[in-house]
Amino acid sequence: MIHHTVKTTDGHQMVDLSSIETIHRLPFSIRILLENVIRNFDGFSVTEDHFNILAHWADSPSDDDVPYKPGRVLMQDFTGVPAIVDIASLRSEMVRRGQDGALVNPSIPVDLIVDHSVQVDYYGSKSSYPKNVAKEYERNEERYEMLKWAQSAFDNFRVVPPGMGICHQVNLENLAEGISLRDNWLFPDTLVGTDSHTPMVNGIGVLGWGVGGIEAEAAMLGQPIYFAAPEVIGLELKGKLPVGTTATDMVLTITNLLREYGVVGKFVEVYGEGLDHLSVPDRATIANMSPEFGCTVTYFPIDERTIDYMKFTGRPDSLLDRVKSYAQKNMLWRTGKEDIKYTDTIGLDLGSIVPTISGPTRPQDKIPIDSIKKNLPQLLEKVGTSHSNLSWLERGKMGFYLENGAVAIAAITSCTNTSNPSVMVGAGLLARNARNKGLNVKPWVKTSLAPGSKVVTDYLVRSGLQNDLEALNFYTVGYGCTSCIGNSGPLDPDISDAINENNLGVAAVLSSNRNFEARIHPQVKLNFLASPLLVIAYAITGTVNVDLTKEPLGTDPDGAPVYLKDIWPSNQEIQKVISESIKKSDFESAYDVIFDGEEQWKNLEFVPSENYQWNEDSTYIKEAPFFEGLPTEVGQLEDIQDARVLLKLGDSITTDHISPAGAFSEASEAGRYLKANGVVKSSFNSYGSRRGNHEVMMRGTFANVRIKNELAEKEGGYTQYIPSGEQTTIYEAAMRYKSTRTDLIVLAGKEYGSGSSRDWAAKGTFLLGVKAVLAESYERIHRSNLVGMGVLPMEFLKGESAKSLGLDGTESFSISGISKEFYPKKLLDITAFRADGSSIVFQVVTRLDSPIEVDYYKNGGILHYYLRGKLKE
Repeated sequence: MIHHTVKTTDGHQMVDLSSIETIHRLPFSIRILLENVIRNFDGFSVTEDHFNILAHWADSPSDDDVPYKPGRVLMQDFTGVPAIVDIASLRSEMVRRGQDGALVNPSIPVDLIVDHSVQVDYYGSKSSYPKNVAKEYERNEERYEMLKWAQSAFDNFRVVPPGMGICHQVNLENLAEGISLRDNWLFPDTLVGTDSHTPMVNGIGVLGWGVGGIEAEAAMLGQPIYFAAPEVIGLELKGKLPVGTTATDMVLTITNLLREYGVVGKFVEVYGEGLDHLSVPDRATIANMSPEFGCTVTYFPIDERTIDYMKFTGRPDSLLDRVKSYAQKNMLWRTGKEDIKYTDTIGLDLGSIVPTISGPTRPQDKIPIDSIKKNLPQLLEKVGTSHSNLSWLERGKMGFYLENGAVAIAAITSCTNTSNPSVMVGAGLLARNARNKGLNVKPWVKTSLAPGSKVVTDYLVRSGLQNDLEALNFYTVGYGCTSCIGNSGPLDPDISDAINENNLGVAAVLSSNRNFEARIHPQVKLNFLASPLLVIAYAITGTVNVDLTKEPLGTDPDGAPVYLKDIWPSNQEIQKVISESIKKSDFESAYDVIFDGEEQWKNLEFVPSENYQWNEDSTYIKEAPFFEGLPTEVGQLEDIQDARVLLKLGDSITTDHISPAGAFSEASEAGRYLKANGVVKSSFNSYGSRRGNHEVMMRGTFANVRIKNELAEKEGGYTQYIPSGEQTTIYEAAMRYKSTRTDLIVLAGKEYGSGSSRDWAAKGTFLLGVKAVLAESYERIHRSNLVGMGVLPMEFLKGESAKSLGLDGTESFSISGISKEFYPKKLLDITAFRADGSSIVFQVVTRLDSPIEVDYYKNGGILHYYLRGKLKE
């Protein structure tokens, strides 16, 4: 590949994309993958064949695998802590085997941003933020001490302490370079992140996407990530947003459009004259929602708006010059006159967008705000609640009815929207206008404001809008994901009791990207995504059982009705505040100290050491058990015999169902484990915060309170122990099967494993003894994670399913063809034996999609593959 590289005038090396004959017809995202292959060519893991697949992508599409070696890795703490535990465990295993533990070290830069641990325990006052921060450190001191140890022990590893912002917003506003300079090479900034919303950075022209922690660990340790050469769908935007709509309405519309079209596992690249009317924050809002469409990336090429944004957010002039010069010279600059060949195209007129929310359980289920009231009975029925439930509550001299559709949580949260000044300023102005009309939020609504960056607070304070938001009870509760990740905190006791006692179908309205079942709060069945402006509007009405286009939000002091249109700010008002209140210096001052942390972080103590000192009594951090007794050499693969079904599941099972975040009860398996280890309920924290402890996480696997296992008689983490017919918890059944050396499988429908890139969804599956999963289709990240943990993903043949084959999940399964010559997408034979002595034989296709995935599977997973390689060096 040397003939495609050149030296710049200042002596740097770079790939010359203009020397490739086909480059003009390639999507920008494919051009970046091609550059990556050329620069990392070694003739072994990256070959001439890989170059040809990408160079000829436009004329000879292929789904063969290509390698990708990202320039860096981005982590948040929920997925980052277990990744650090795994790498520390690899070091410990190396040391036990007489090797140098320091050989296990990240080979590329890694940034871990602590943003997922703050919970909304306190709200509605000035003291909410400091109290929540204090509680965060109280709960997570041990985890944070380990991160400080890792920052000291590992090369190429930095930690952004708690309270600095949400990882994707920090990445967009500061970490992303556009074009990197490292080891004398100039190259496009690329990354993978251990959070599915990593594609948010696509909005600034950086190619990156979410992977499971397992894949990220492989990238950190120098392994290429292999994936099928993607189809690229061109999304053509025309026109501009109408007055009265927001970027959030736009992205919820695009989510619905692309999910219906079908972009799972594909790249989306945006083009068209409508792009000229979108700011970088608008673009980032769209890109952030890529996993909600199901695509890998939603890429926006570098153009003049990119440079303007990078300048505005405080990037140095030298970086701006580098990005513009490189992109213009090397075929990565958007002019709007490109003649690119996409796999297919789909169009959207931005002028057709209307005010929208989405829910109640999936981001793609768009509902215009004039339709939610008439649809509410159907939505309540969908989540298992009748439309007649209500409860009378009294607080002092005030009383009110709480009924179905009541808004229990109103949260301005998530980097999806808090990174976008237009909707944040818009929310502040709407709050000001509502305040001037004498409106306020209802007393049963738990309100919160969780910006993704301290810059947001700077401009809200400078404009005075912070006071207006606080007047409506939207006080800052923290700088993190909060309600978006399930850290909504407890509801007021009287609200909680009323919901439980009356089976109320209450709602959450939040400016988030996810609303899967039981994600936001286990008691809240209706969860709607909306713009920050609409979050405030629904907090004022106190119910989603309203048509905001026709009905008033409330009345002014004179008793006159006040409608949403009466308080909706104009685009001119919003832009005026933005131009007057947001300063370049805000970004510079916030990010100059981003790695310093506040006093609580600085005061954390740890013991510097090459090998982490594991504490056997810890209930937060435990050495990973994956390498116990691992032979140095790979053994012979074996067929699966007489396996039982642990769960039989339907369509759209998410990683939230498999590996839930958020709170858990004393009655759960994880709760019982912690109580047995002396942990009181008030110190349980959340599943996410305990991801460094496999004992908690394996007990939490498949324990979501809304999961529907067809082998169980009730919702939640239950199943049938088939030999006796007994109903028990999934964990208990798995341990009983383990005691009899019975292998397990999971049966599922379409889109298995959609949602967040949770590595514990695969790790927990593995630790429960599941050897294989058989589904109708998979979302990309979870399938890869299963392979990474040595669990075999299998797929029904087209047109077949558990239902069509007459499988009820009580059968025993024998799977043959594994022990013989194994290769990608091999067909296997399965015999399912019924209790009456009859059987059914059918074939499935393995979803090991590349030779390297076959090697990972043979080794028992990516980390086992890596460890064996290190032991042989």
